[in-house]
Amino acid sequence: MVSIPEFYLGKNVLVTGATGFMGKVLLEKLLRSCPGVKTAYILVRAKAGQNSQARVQEMLNCKLFDRLREEQPDFKEKVVAVSSELTQPELGLGQADKELLISCINIVFHCAATVRFNETLKDAMQLNVVATRQLLAFAQLMKKLEVFIHVSTAYAHCNRKHIEEVIYPPPVDPKKLIEALEWMDDDLVQDITRKLIGERPNTYTYTKAMAEYVVQQECGNLNVAIVRPSIVGASWKEPFPGWIDNFNGPSGLFIAAGKGILRTMRAANSAVADLIPVDVVINMTLAAAWYSGVHRPRNILVYNCTTGGTNPFHWGEVEYHVISTFKRNPLEQAFRRPNVNLTSNHLIYQYWIAVSHKAPAFLYDVYLRLTGRKPRMMKVINRLHRSMMLVEYFTSHSWVWNTDNINMLMSQMNQDDKKVFNCDVRQLHWAEYMENYCMGTKKYVLNEELSGLPAARKHLIKLRNIRYAFNTILVVLIWRVFIARSQMARNIWYFVVSLCFKFLSYFRASSTMRY
Repeated sequence: MVSIPEFYLGKNVLVTGATGFMGKVLLEKLLRSCPGVKTAYILVRAKAGQNSQARVQEMLNCKLFDRLREEQPDFKEKVVAVSSELTQPELGLGQADKELLISCINIVFHCAATVRFNETLKDAMQLNVVATRQLLAFAQLMKKLEVFIHVSTAYAHCNRKHIEEVIYPPPVDPKKLIEALEWMDDDLVQDITRKLIGERPNTYTYTKAMAEYVVQQECGNLNVAIVRPSIVGASWKEPFPGWIDNFNGPSGLFIAAGKGILRTMRAANSAVADLIPVDVVINMTLAAAWYSGVHRPRNILVYNCTTGGTNPFHWGEVEYHVISTFKRNPLEQAFRRPNVNLTSNHLIYQYWIAVSHKAPAFLYDVYLRLTGRKPRMMKVINRLHRSMMLVEYFTSHSWVWNTDNINMLMSQMNQDDKKVFNCDVRQLHWAEYMENYCMGTKKYVLNEELSGLPAARKHLIKLRNIRYAFNTILVVLIWRVFIARSQMARNIWYFVVSLCFKFLSYFRASSTMRY
């Protein structure tokens, strides 16, 4: 059987969503590990005053491509930006671009999607379902197409506890829903959204499930595979450990915890945190295209790219490793010392929100007002709470995913491919990965240099001393206001103090006798 790099030799590849997190990692890995690939065509729309070529050039200059730049200095010559709008008929392509792609594309990687959990149903359907339909229709015109890879999510069917590697039918026909949404006004759409998505937590998971069904129903004779990653996190090994470039998913929460802003979170300590490194997902994706291209299976193969069934990691462990890392290597200008309390109890959660989030934020804003500055911390806290509400469904539940196709895929790879395109999450050491992940947010998202660590550690010590002083003042005030004025309270206080004194005396005496 041909190896993975040999399969991509001389191939023309089309990538959607290449300017997104996973898309750019896929492009980098493809060019670096499959140097024989001919051309990578990137569908990208103009944005924020930049045309498609400028956006792609800016992306190729980022840190992610440094290793590729050293190994293949001329790699940019293989990347071609194509102006496109996926939701438009024929993808909004110009005639010349359309003819070129139809005549030469061998492999399509469809990574483009909106990953916003709070996207309106109408926009989510356009970006995740309509765009997929348009791309499938265009792909069927391609004369040399060998494989079409659709990137979905492991949570597309999160209304089920046990998720197999199959495409489940949606509760509503996607075509009929698309037609209905065209004439509905925004208020009506908002009113029916909750009833439509049912047990799913948001429009993202709902529309990704719809998109899978569209792929199955409208792929025609295309050779298709679907890749379903769970919670995609920072890179494990490639192109270097801990690379991450955004606040999406858990990254923003890790940073908020490291800054001392996030102090409590609605989560079950024992729930599985199904994190999967982005480079593992990309390796699986490239390998899935290779397998389908070589074997041309009869049915659509679905790959659940997850870790929970193979190498489980829990939210309680996530919290421990994040806090431990940021205490050793603090973020600059932290608001408070890192410390997060996870709870699944609603009342306890609301108590900690009031005590650990809102009260400190309010006091800090008062301080800013008194010093003539603009208050901002309550806005930050409110924005954080909105983000936490969007993810608490995933931090409070666990799922079981079937991964037979993933195991089959790894068994078909030769030894060299298993090393270069490593998909084996059994080798993943979570403590090391989480430390690299947290340090990656510090280095690549916040652009903080390691040379600033001594100052950050001093700032953390200062925050600790402020906390001790505040607690001391609080105890004195409680004593003066409540205990000193009540005989019963004083008696209880003296009783507790005497017990502590007796315990310490006993402990000291026992230690002396042993010595």
